[in-house]
Amino acid sequence: MNALIDTHAHLDFPQFNNDLEQVLKRAYKTGIVAIMNAGTDENSSLRSVELSKHYSQVAAAVGIHPHGAARVSNGWLEKLEKLAAEDTVLAVGETGLDFYRTLSPRSIQEQSFRDHIALACKLEKPLIIHSREAHSETLQILKEEQLPSCAGVMHCFSGEREQAEAFLDLGFYISLAGPLTYPRSHALRDLLNYIPPDRLLFETDAPYLAPQAYRSRRNEPAYVNLVYERAALELNQGFEKLAEQVYVNAVRLFSDTLVDRA
Repeated sequence: MNALIDTHAHLDFPQFNNDLEQVLKRAYKTGIVAIMNAGTDENSSLRSVELSKHYSQVAAAVGIHPHGAARVSNGWLEKLEKLAAEDTVLAVGETGLDFYRTLSPRSIQEQSFRDHIALACKLEKPLIIHSREAHSETLQILKEEQLPSCAGVMHCFSGEREQAEAFLDLGFYISLAGPLTYPRSHALRDLLNYIPPDRLLFETDAPYLAPQAYRSRRNEPAYVNLVYERAALELNQGFEKLAEQVYVNAVRLFSDTLVDRA
């Protein structure tokens, strides 16, 4: 069976409260050997770490989503740093900018993003970056700040080729999710052919963005195989060869402990 990796999920979210064990069993049966669970606020980050300690299949990232940047407690950065130092925490995030909804003021989002970048540099752990309707601003901040040597990943990327090129030039990986399978995602599938094979990752963003076959339902890690399948088809490449490349990419970015924790 191919060893697949879901590089971004939110198994700590309430959508999985009633059947997490079954979700993980289905993921295992599908060939998922590792799931990167990304924290989105202080409590989510704590739960992400707890999951990573309880399930060897799950690794953690800790961070504050830009939506919640204005709703953190006093001393949040110190608390996050303590969590991020845990051995099962392999990345800092989900962090970044979201100007589509702007649920937190832009200035607060930007400062939070810079704080996350500094933390990633301090701990030498990669960043998991969310950028929606804010690619230019995200790039500007990344160019202004020192980055960790391992850079990070642009999660669920939806930008244009020129923007992808700029992130790649900074050392980032590009991760694609369920929208790759949607009938109208022609631009995203065109972008897939441009991303260097050694900088490509796949994810679910579960419970969101289920692939076309499960669209409008809860997404889960087992469905990431459908993203791999569509990508292999578009690239005219064997599924197994693509899975092997993405496996190598994920381990290179996040550390070999991502898949060597059993």
